[in-house]
Amino acid sequence: MYITIIKPNIPKILEEILINLQKIGAKPILVGGCVRDSLLKIPCKDYDIEIFGIDSVELIEKSLKKFGNVKLVGKSFGVLTLKVDDYDFDFALARTEKKIGLGHGDFEVITNASLTYKQAALRRDFTINSIGYDFFKEEFLDPFNGMYDLENKTLRHISDDTFIEDPLRVYRAIQFASRFKFKINNKTKELCRKMVLNDDLKYLARERIYEEFKKLFLKSEKPSLGFELLKELGVLKYFPELQALINCEQDKEYHPEGDVWIHTLMTLDEMAKIIKDENIKDEYRILYLFYAELCHDLGKPFCTQEINGRITSHKHESLGLEPTKSFLARLTNEKKFVDIILPLVKNHLAPFQLYLAESSLKAVKRLSLKVNIEDLCLVCLADCLGRDIKDKEKCPKATKWLLNQAKELSIENTALKPLVLGRDLIELGMKPSKEFKNILDFAVDLQIDNNLDKEEIILNIKDKYL
Repeated sequence: MYITIIKPNIPKILEEILINLQKIGAKPILVGGCVRDSLLKIPCKDYDIEIFGIDSVELIEKSLKKFGNVKLVGKSFGVLTLKVDDYDFDFALARTEKKIGLGHGDFEVITNASLTYKQAALRRDFTINSIGYDFFKEEFLDPFNGMYDLENKTLRHISDDTFIEDPLRVYRAIQFASRFKFKINNKTKELCRKMVLNDDLKYLARERIYEEFKKLFLKSEKPSLGFELLKELGVLKYFPELQALINCEQDKEYHPEGDVWIHTLMTLDEMAKIIKDENIKDEYRILYLFYAELCHDLGKPFCTQEINGRITSHKHESLGLEPTKSFLARLTNEKKFVDIILPLVKNHLAPFQLYLAESSLKAVKRLSLKVNIEDLCLVCLADCLGRDIKDKEKCPKATKWLLNQAKELSIENTALKPLVLGRDLIELGMKPSKEFKNILDFAVDLQIDNNLDKEEIILNIKDKYL
């Protein structure tokens, strides 16, 4: 790989901001991801600017207010944010950091306007993130040879002492290596393993870990690279649900690729391809599709056994619900997100089951009440493609069949709408009770199985319950 040294693509509005900052005596330097990504020719909307030569947050804030609404993120360590159009700008005073506790916020931050760029960059994690750009001099600042590492596709830490101060850097190493397909420097790997062995990662907040997984999923062409590193560096000890997939056998006819871990990683890469092919842009949807794929076979370690010389895993779909809940609880407490993923896990075999059984539209209607059919078809397709079988052409047949059936009924991404609701029962003079659920289930059965309209269903309810 050869890095072409070109001037970063700086938005016109940022150029104006930098000129204004210079007028008040500040020396602004572009730092971090925006510089790294410009060298890798990756489009950028987020810009980090480190400010030298001035220590007044108030003066900087006054200068920035000309361009939009400025938010003060941390007064004690001088961080300001500004959003203009589609761009997000972060401005921070030059500073040093020192670990003083176990929590992610337990750092002593000391701002110092007279720091050199190299002194300030020492607190950064990897050399590729320590490259700065001086807009006014039109030159790159590279005190730790980050450009050399970019060229050689290597992820290397800056300082042993500062690197181990934040155990989140183990996850950051994993997601960067996965996103850019970089190799982690051997010494950096050793430090990561040491932090895992020392159990330093257990103090990390799940929200911070989730953010690193998020970047891995959203920005990796092959997410499997990141998960292989999770395994290699020993991080799976924090996720026993995933670790249990390793060496969990599968039937060779259906899974010649190997154990459940290997299959799961293959499905993640297939999901990445599908998301790209389908041009899915909704980040929230992309994330729950990936997590559904990651969790779809978590039930197999609980039921895999050999029967008459064949490896089976009956009921692994429903048995996967509890480990999915416990795994996701290590990353998020967002109930809505988890509630979307669980039915995708529980029903991931349904498209093939319905297709092979040549099921009626009634079965498709019932499935829509349980899960988003369009999403389910994507999860099922990645599951089928993520293995070493020869007849992969069968994979899209089942999912296309189900999707077409659902589209015929206009329920591909919405549940069948029940004709009779709770308010209809109240209008009949019924008082809300536990029996309401049974009555409404009865109504849905009549709607689906007998194809009755609302008036006919209500007549049946009156006959049976009144």
